[in-house]
Amino acid sequence: MNTTLNFSKTIQSILSLFILMGVGLWSLKAQTYTAGEKEQENATVRLAFQNTKKIRAGLLDVGYAEIGPGNGKPVILLHGWPYDIHSFEQSSAILAEKGYRVLVPYLRGYGTTTFVSPNTKRNGQQSAIALDIIAFMDALKIDKAIIGGFDWGARTADIMAALWPERCSGLVAVSGYLIGSPKANEKPLSPNAEFLWWYQYYFSTERGYKGYQANTVAFNKLIWKNASPKWAFDDQTYERSAKSFDNPDHVDIVIHNYRWRLGLAKGEKQYDVLEAKLAKSPAITVPTVTLEGDANGAAFPAPENYASKYTGKYVHHTITGGIGHNLPQEAPKAFADAIIEVDSMSQTK
Repeated sequence: MNTTLNFSKTIQSILSLFILMGVGLWSLKAQTYTAGEKEQENATVRLAFQNTKKIRAGLLDVGYAEIGPGNGKPVILLHGWPYDIHSFEQSSAILAEKGYRVLVPYLRGYGTTTFVSPNTKRNGQQSAIALDIIAFMDALKIDKAIIGGFDWGARTADIMAALWPERCSGLVAVSGYLIGSPKANEKPLSPNAEFLWWYQYYFSTERGYKGYQANTVAFNKLIWKNASPKWAFDDQTYERSAKSFDNPDHVDIVIHNYRWRLGLAKGEKQYDVLEAKLAKSPAITVPTVTLEGDANGAAFPAPENYASKYTGKYVHHTITGGIGHNLPQEAPKAFADAIIEVDSMSQTK
């Protein structure tokens, strides 16, 4: 009998049970790691992202991954389009090892997150998504957290920091200040900038709606390639995230989001007050670290154009090495370091 193999399988089974019960490996408080223990930790992280939890939060039943000690400082990480929670798998592992409680929810229209009621409008407004995360925090009884994100997730994090600074102890925003409004988006951009938004204009047409619906996986893979031209992701990496697009509300949420930005789709009245505040481009006062990759193939604002919007402690870093739009997945250590940095900033006077 191979007792070593059987012992390894037994340990793997125990770790799987820990994840399903909501108990992290970090609760064991191991201070040092052998190579085998490190592999078991990696397996624990993978299981946490495979076996997501679910909680009723406002309009949604939110699917989310959670790793790290339950009594650790909360960190909420928010993905963008067309990505999912796996963008943060490696950075979450780094943060959990440092003692943070890391929560990574699927946004509305992605993965295991679903609407409670079939009658709720499939609304992609920026304020609606931000309120989803506030409701998520309320459901988990989290008063305050470090919020980080990229793309839609960075915009959501910006909004939370701007409108509810008492809930945000620190902010990490890839590509910086992304709060906008349909009115602001009426202003034409340069031809080169407009070209980078081609998909937004495609989605504005019925052909675009049908095209995205028919070719979601292929379409989003093209976006990945264009947005991160130097990132050599493999099929397995993409396919793992592409499963999250097989959500019954995904297409409607994405199309509404981009049409609403251009004033081509109506929002809902319950968000009018929040959107009016956001239309004024409010300053963000909480400690903030913004990040940008040196090879971002998507549209993004120049850091010098938004630095003044962050009126509290503020640092910007450009991450080199061919890093594209999906910065947390392409440069997980740099992203995790930014979370740790903003935590330190929030603790110093």
